[in-house]
This record gives sequence, structure tokens and C-alpha cells, in this order.
Amino acid sequence: MDATEQAGLVASGQVTAAELLDAAIERITDLDPALNAVVMRWFDGARALASGPPPGGPFRGVPFLLKDFLVSYAGRPLSDGNVRLKEKAAPASVDAAVVTRFRAAGLVTAGRTNSAEFGSLPTTEPLAWGPTRNPWHLDRSAGGSSGGSAAAVASGMVAVAHASDGGGSIRIPASWCGLVGLKPTQGRVSLGPYGDESGPGVHFCHARSVRDVAAMLDAVSGPGVGDTVIAPPPARPYMRELAADPGPLRIGLLDHYPWGEAVHEDCATAARAAGRLLEALGHRVEHGFPAALADRTLGRDMGVLRAVGIGVMADRLAEALGRSLTPADLEPVNWALVEQARDVGAVRYARALESRTLLRRAVQQWWADGFDLLLTPTTGEPPAELGTFAGNSTDLTALATRSRRCVAFTQPFNVSGQPAISLPLHWSPDALPIGVQLAAAYGREDLLLRVAHQLEQLHPWTPHHPTATS
Repeated sequence: MDATEQAGLVASGQVTAAELLDAAIERITDLDPALNAVVMRWFDGARALASGPPPGGPFRGVPFLLKDFLVSYAGRPLSDGNVRLKEKAAPASVDAAVVTRFRAAGLVTAGRTNSAEFGSLPTTEPLAWGPTRNPWHLDRSAGGSSGGSAAAVASGMVAVAHASDGGGSIRIPASWCGLVGLKPTQGRVSLGPYGDESGPGVHFCHARSVRDVAAMLDAVSGPGVGDTVIAPPPARPYMRELAADPGPLRIGLLDHYPWGEAVHEDCATAARAAGRLLEALGHRVEHGFPAALADRTLGRDMGVLRAVGIGVMADRLAEALGRSLTPADLEPVNWALVEQARDVGAVRYARALESRTLLRRAVQQWWADGFDLLLTPTTGEPPAELGTFAGNSTDLTALATRSRRCVAFTQPFNVSGQPAISLPLHWSPDALPIGVQLAAAYGREDLLLRVAHQLEQLHPWTPHHPTATS
């Protein structure tokens, strides 16, 4: 069952929130030794919440998990995938704005899911907690940095879980674990009280159905106090978009890397097959994409901003520890990024911000010129083997190059602020999920949800279940 159906059982009195939670705890207990998706278990607190007065909201009584990265839950620790913060285990003093909204939606939070350290890699293999394994194939990565949430949802531990995305961290795990993963428009979901909406990061979730995504977006969207970027409000609730006809759309198809190199054949096949489905729905699909996506400065300048972001998080870690950091406090890849950040001058940083602004305008212009959606593979390769992107790699240049390729289709829409969704529409010959991505104009989650629902009805993915955790 998806989260909407589970909530319906609670609302109708067929099951209690406590019974739903016990079922989730049983699945976590049985499956997590193999997957390592849930790194903090708050079962006693969740049971106290579930046994109290029935919660309200669209997801009343549904078990839930929070990602272990940049989302505080009052009274509970947060490690950001870091060994030292794991050891410190300091409880947070306040809820993040999105946590308050998750609670108001009726979700019962039972723990935290594994994340890459500081969310810096497209895999979830932190030294602090160990690797999360893909429920479809235990030797493969679940993606990152929200891989723990994706593995938990794909394996049926919970029906929905929190995830976040600064360069593909919702969509890559969704693609590799066979889930629906929406990156909302920049400024759609508040990052308060600590995050900055002018940056590339967003909070949202992993789910198995489009209706869960729509209902969750209704529940958590909207500005918070002091937000710096506020997305335009929707014309109506997102749940109502599922029944709306999007009309015939003009959709561009990008089935190779933007710079011309071929992607893995399974990923190209997935994108082309999705194009045929869209044509069967009456949409016009043609080869084309924003030329700005091929701009090589994207990787270079976004790399500068990424390094500075990791440098800021490392500075906060030093404050929390009350001392200067040493290489033993961070994974090698993040220590290298911190050292890179120290060499970035103010002018170089300002130029990288300028480049981000110019790229955002150039990418969005393609939609203004007449396209409605862009169809791409979510990633250029099937789920990678564990160890491919390990943060303790000694070949940091090769790791950076491979990581940039992994986010080639996802990161541009963090830069541009546009919404993009990964849908589980294809499986490889060896039964690995292959996601496809649709990106819309800024603020147009409504259009994405209409088309995603069309595809879900035409080519449902619910018959597919992970074989490694069946």
C-alpha cells in the first residue's frame, strides 16, 4: 500500500496508527540488517505518538523516516553522516520547518535514514554508518545522498520517507531504487530555520505513487518565516492536478549526455521508451534540449560552490566540536573539498555565483521559447556497484569526474531552480530499475504531476518489487 491508502485505513478505523507502526518496525527489524537503511531508531517515541490521540492530516498515522542530513528534529540527534557528529549525538533544540509540517500531516517519525557524509556524493556509503545496499541487488548502491530513505521505501519498511536534493539526491536514489522522486521548485518547501532557499537544496520525499507525492506537496509546501526565495503559489491543490488533462504538450528528448557522449544503453532505451509512451498519450516529442546544459563551465563553477558549501559545514562541525578539524574528522573526499574551499577567493566565489545566475536564465529560456517539458534519463548509468563513489577514495580526480557524470541530468535543475521528477518506467535486462526524468518550467509542479499521473496509469510500476528483499 502507498501512504495514502495506509492513511485511509487509519481514518476508517480498519487499523490503528499503532498497528501500522508495529508493522513498519517489524519490516525494519527484519530487513535492515541486510540493507543498512535506518541508522537511528526512535521506536519508543514513535509508539508513544502512535498510541496517543489519532493524528490529523492527510497522512494520519502513517509511519515515516527522516533523512540524517540537515533536518533537525527537536530532542533527537543529527549526524549528517559524519563520524564525529555521530559520536557527539547532541539533541537538536528545534524542529526544522519541514519537520513541523510532516508532523502536522499526521506522519509518525520512527527514526533516521542513512545519508552520505554532508550529502556530498551520489551514493550512500558514509564511514560513520556504513553503506546502504540497494533492495533490488545488494551489491549495488541505493544512490545518494538520500539512499537510506530510498532503500527503506523501496523495500517496504515505510511507504514514504523524507529526502533532500542539492544536485540529484532525491532523483538519483529514486531512479536506482524504482521510486517516484520529485525535486520541487526552488522555494516551494521552506528550508527554515537554518537553510537558505537561494541555494540549490530542497526538502521533500521518496514515495511509490504519484498521488503520495501530490498529497505530500500539498502538506509541506509554502514559505516559512524569513525565507529568501518563495515559489509562486499553486492555482489549486496538487491532488486536484492528478485528474486534470495537461493537453497536448511539446516535449524535448535528451537521450545522451548534454556534451554529446552516449549514456549507458539501458538509460537511453528508458528515455526513448518513455518518449513513445508520451506520444501515445498525445504529446509531441522531439529531440532537443537547452544548449546551456552542454556548457562545461557548469561543472567547474558548481564545483567551486559545492566545495565552499562543504567548507561551511566543516566550519560548523569545528564549532560543534570546539576545536580545529583534522583529516580524521572527515572523509577524504570532503577533507579535499574543504582544502579546495580554503583556496577560493572572494572574487572567484562571486564569479561562480554569477555563472549560476547566467546558467539559470539560459536554461529557463528554453521553456520560455515554447517547450513544456524536457525528458531525460535520470542518470547516465544503471545502479552503480558499491564502492564506485566511496568517500574514502584515494583517486579524488577520478571520483569527481565520475560524480559529475552521475549528476549530469539532475544538477542543472538545482541550479535553475526548476522542478524535476524521476519516474520508475524501465527495468534493465538484469532487473535493475532505470528511472527517467521530466523537468518543467519554474513553478510548474502541477504540469509534472499531471503527466506523471498519465504515465503511471498507462504504464504502472506497482507490479515490480525488489527481489533481494522479497
